[in-house]
Amino acid sequence: MEPQRGRAAAALLAESSPGRRQRDGDGAPEPTQQRSSWAQRLLGFEWADVSSWPRFVCLLNRPTDPASLGVFRFLFGAWPELPGPQVPGWAGGLSLPTCELPGAPAAGLDVPALRGHAAGCPGDHAGLLLPAELPALHAALLVRLLVGQDGLEQPLLPLRPPWLPAHPHGRQPLLIFIVYFIAGIKKLDADWVEGYSMGSLSRHWLFDPFKLVLSEEMTNLLVVHGGGLVLDLTAGYLLFFDATRPAALVFVSYFHCMNSQLFSIGMFSYTMLATSPLFCSPDWPRRLGARFPACLRRLLPSLEPPQPSEACVYGGPERKGRGRGERGPGLRQKLGALFTVLYVLEQFFLPYSHFITQGYNNWTNGLYGYSWDMMVHSRSHQHVKITYRDGATGELGYLNPGVFTQSRRWKDHADMLKQYATCLSHLLLNYNVSQPEIYFDVWVSINDRFQQRLFDPQVDIVRAEWSPFRHTPWLKPLLVDLSPWRTKLQDIESSLDNQTEVVFIADFPGLHLENFVSEDLGNTSLQLLKGEVVVEIVKEQRNYTLQEGDRMQLPPGEYHKVHTVSPEPSCYMYVYVNTTDVALEQNLTELQELRDKVQNGSETEPLPPELQPILDGALGDSTQPDPVVQAFVRRQQRLEELQRRRNATLGARLQRFAARKCFLFRRSFLMTWISLRNLVLGRPSLEQLAREVAYANMQPEAGVAGTEGVQKEPERAEL
Repeated sequence: MEPQRGRAAAALLAESSPGRRQRDGDGAPEPTQQRSSWAQRLLGFEWADVSSWPRFVCLLNRPTDPASLGVFRFLFGAWPELPGPQVPGWAGGLSLPTCELPGAPAAGLDVPALRGHAAGCPGDHAGLLLPAELPALHAALLVRLLVGQDGLEQPLLPLRPPWLPAHPHGRQPLLIFIVYFIAGIKKLDADWVEGYSMGSLSRHWLFDPFKLVLSEEMTNLLVVHGGGLVLDLTAGYLLFFDATRPAALVFVSYFHCMNSQLFSIGMFSYTMLATSPLFCSPDWPRRLGARFPACLRRLLPSLEPPQPSEACVYGGPERKGRGRGERGPGLRQKLGALFTVLYVLEQFFLPYSHFITQGYNNWTNGLYGYSWDMMVHSRSHQHVKITYRDGATGELGYLNPGVFTQSRRWKDHADMLKQYATCLSHLLLNYNVSQPEIYFDVWVSINDRFQQRLFDPQVDIVRAEWSPFRHTPWLKPLLVDLSPWRTKLQDIESSLDNQTEVVFIADFPGLHLENFVSEDLGNTSLQLLKGEVVVEIVKEQRNYTLQEGDRMQLPPGEYHKVHTVSPEPSCYMYVYVNTTDVALEQNLTELQELRDKVQNGSETEPLPPELQPILDGALGDSTQPDPVVQAFVRRQQRLEELQRRRNATLGARLQRFAARKCFLFRRSFLMTWISLRNLVLGRPSLEQLAREVAYANMQPEAGVAGTEGVQKEPERAEL
């Protein structure tokens, strides 16, 4: 076996066996006794190989073992089945009509064609997954365009696959290197370095081992943010070199496995796991297979050396007297080398191309999927309101946020909001709304800042202009000048008791926030931190002017409007106590105390029948227990289940983990099958489709497919 050489992008610029002479007509390498230079040992090629364009073309087309890339193609095709289709819409939809938001129609792309490629590959905005449905296009470029045309378009298990030019194998690890490194560069953002981007992530149980020696704040700063920054900046380099690759594979694998549990990001984590072996020697599967017993090798692909390939170049451009089957670089090899160079340059350019795609700048650095701003920006939505107006009659109405769609990303991206508004305008015609106008009032906090508007609520989005190449005028800017307030806001939150909650708001001059105080919030006040506002109590038709530091109580069960009248943005906060929750908690505490007294014998009086469930935990069907008793019993059941899970053995935990993954795989397989069948044969009746989806979602055990660890954004349409 040949020695393994250091490479990541080196595979892009090297043949499969360093320190070897040129191959003969059969494609077999000839050994050499010449001692290789440091460049050959470190990079896998000599500096002379890049001294001219002809030599560079020969270098990119040197024969390379296709085994590693074949394994990657297999894993890349198999991994989507693990996360699988996550929503019934993949099965053809259960509720019609719906609004599809793939992020492509606004740019004039063919969405159905892209969706056909994306089956089993739900899009997300991280890693290899490009914006919305564009992961399908990226997968086609990686697997078909960049690989299939270069010698892997063979039967599934060919007896002797041909040698492969170096550049198809090298483009893949080089792309992953770019993803890691650019993601690390983007994490040098002040929000990430200061620990605001993923501020609540350290509360997850996966970080409990670190919290044995560090506080939660230090775990957040050093492990989550510091560790993520260091890993992204160094992972590509550590995977590049032989000496550091084993440790790097362990760390990046652990990192991606954690991400699969922490976030709902589709197949990204699994794709990154599949790409890690690409940094190893191209023939590692063949050398690994040779270590298996002879009886098992029959089940593996052939371990014979690859066949000669006309796609490869054997020897340098000036070599004379080539052997049988050898030839110099032709047009195909030159075009492949040119495409490779342009492709790599494009990947370096796209993360910083947002001066071109200005229409996607939604408090990020542009077209999100190309920017590699992975997890740099975390958002929470506090208030979302959709208002429609009949253009003919002037009648106003309101829509539930997210109606007619299963996507949540329209709240954060101007292009998707435009698509969503256009779709809603067509659907409202079916409800006798003529010439519909649609207005969105979306309040978002990014990285623990004030809640503020993302879009102008006075603009009809249906008729608003949007272009990927121009600034979106109805997109409100991020109030970065208020960022220093975050430390003070944290101090205010920490000074409150556990029963009191606070929401921090910042608004633009000339706009107002319309809000409703629930009757459950019997002690709600508004305090002005900066600027000047006028609070209008709608029912009383009275206005109250607040200066900086002023505070007023808000009546429960009524609407109010907060008008910003100062020339600069106003900042204020709602402070409230959910009196209903407080009363319920007091009642539950009393029931817990009564239960403890009965169990320890200090309470001798028999319990009345309506309180008997607090002891046996049984809610009979014949009687209607008190709602507080029902809440107490359900809470006790949850606590007992949580305690059982905490006290479970390692084997039981692994079994439960495997059961969740098996359920997810089963559901993914069934939903993919339903989707493909519907594409070929058409969609059956809604009743049959509902039964099939219900069967796919059937869980063998309650809570098996829970959403533990998935980061969900809080969303409230009112206080």
